[in-house]
Amino acid sequence: MTKMTGFFVTGTDTEVGKTLVSGALIFKLRKQGKQAIGFKPVVAGTYQSSSGSIHNEDLETLRIASQLAPGQLSLSPYVLDMPVAPHLAALNKGIALDLKTIMHAVDEIQKYGDCLVIEGAGGFLVPLNDHEDLGDLAHQIGLPIILVVGMKLGCINHALLTQEAIKARGLKIAGWVANSLANEMPLLKENIATLEAKIHAPFLGLIPSLPKTLQKSDNSPYLIEALDFAAQHIQITSD
Repeated sequence: MTKMTGFFVTGTDTEVGKTLVSGALIFKLRKQGKQAIGFKPVVAGTYQSSSGSIHNEDLETLRIASQLAPGQLSLSPYVLDMPVAPHLAALNKGIALDLKTIMHAVDEIQKYGDCLVIEGAGGFLVPLNDHEDLGDLAHQIGLPIILVVGMKLGCINHALLTQEAIKARGLKIAGWVANSLANEMPLLKENIATLEAKIHAPFLGLIPSLPKTLQKSDNSPYLIEALDFAAQHIQITSD
């Protein structure tokens, strides 16, 4: 596999804004002139469109951000129907998630761009199979990590545990993003100040709660306007 550039986006938990941040990063990098493309090693949870085709909302967000037409490229080698932990969704389907298969898909997708934004599934140590997890994948890929912290009660502990897990794999944290989620948490500024003091990586920005007009509904991707809104609150360069 040729050396790639880009980021691996992980989060403190599921539903903390990894897809929003990943899409915003792609949007921002493309505005800086990079041919950034999104990728997700595995997705769990699909919906049927009005035309009858099967989609995943995370992949559709990455597709929109990457300016790809429907079906233009495969952005994930594993698209599973059941919205549960990926290894369990795979088991339910009678398959096993394979790290080599994922790495082959990464190798293929990078032929179409000069920068990859790879969004993890759930948290950093979510299992892929009985022996490997997403941390193993991140280690094999070797891209710098961007940590998305969902700003809610418990986020400090989750963020610091994730930082330890990332460093234990010998990976670099390029920075972290605070995401306000739907409702702003109490003492938001104080929580961010605590995280700034304890996370040994640059603070890339705080994404406020999305305006109601930009919030996505279930079984739908983020609007490009939502990605633009989030991108304006993230400080990152294309270097």
